[in-house]
Amino acid sequence: QVQLLESGGASVQAGGSLTLSCTASEYVVGTGCVGWFRQGPGKTREGVAAISPNGVHYGDSLEARFTISRDNSKNQVYLQISDLKPEDTAMYYCAAGRYALCGIAKEYFNYWGQGTQITVSS
Repeated sequence: QVQLLESGGASVQAGGSLTLSCTASEYVVGTGCVGWFRQGPGKTREGVAAISPNGVHYGDSLEARFTISRDNSKNQVYLQISDLKPEDTAMYYCAAGRYALCGIAKEYFNYWGQGTQITVSS
């Protein structure tokens, strides 16, 4: 059972930047698919970005303000968000799948974290 711990969420002003971190309990960062999802108030959960040894994937509707990266030595995956907007307000979840086959659809992921909250005020 892979456990995922997210951190880095905060309440920020519009225009600011944040970096979220996801720490995995097992070595999946370098071999599997790790991604970020978000769920805003009254919205369905949407895929933001995912990373695997084969590359990176981003949600179609997202701007280039989001960057996913990883540190295999720390078993961590990061999500950098710049120029934060009020519509970015959401709970952000880290998810992991054991296989390198990857994308931002939920089907690629077997394990989920508890989430970290980002609130952006205008």
